[in-house]
Amino acid sequence: MDKEEIVFRKSFMLLENPYFFTASILKWQKLLKQDKYKQIIIDSLQFLVKKGKIRVYGFVIMPNHIHLIWELKENNGREKPSQSFLKFTAHEFRKDLLKNHPQVIPYFEINNQSDRELQFWQTDSLAICLNSREICEQKLDYIHLNPLQEHWNLAQYPEDYIWSSAKFYETGADDFGFLTHYMDRF
Repeated sequence: MDKEEIVFRKSFMLLENPYFFTASILKWQKLLKQDKYKQIIIDSLQFLVKKGKIRVYGFVIMPNHIHLIWELKENNGREKPSQSFLKFTAHEFRKDLLKNHPQVIPYFEINNQSDRELQFWQTDSLAICLNSREICEQKLDYIHLNPLQEHWNLAQYPEDYIWSSAKFYETGADDFGFLTHYMDRF
């Protein structure tokens, strides 16, 4: 199968290829509604970009899922940066919930895993390889318009939603310090 035709589930991604990536909170719960959990995601992306493990072209953090347009540049030790990202953010969510919101923990308890008792990210993350500028632009439009959907209604204009790369593409201001313009890749 040609690598340009590949669509994987379970977050399988090859290095040096840009992907549209979606990860959802377990059972679509709105864990990411609070800004402190969105900030955990931002901090993790900043760290991985600074270490040269990923390049981020676009993103949006919604109350119960995230969309990224990113490229995995090199492994983070033995694992892909996507695995490091999901593990680190889950660990930070767990730490905060145990300390500040223990009543929420039961919503994330699982019984069918031998290696953990809690799970925050669903196991069916979606990764779609982006093989053209046009597809990348289509996915960027999709993620930037996500907060404006009627059932979310999080902002009036894409650039008004701060947990997104829309402002970067509208004004050139990178408030997060980790974005790369998609035209630098395509």
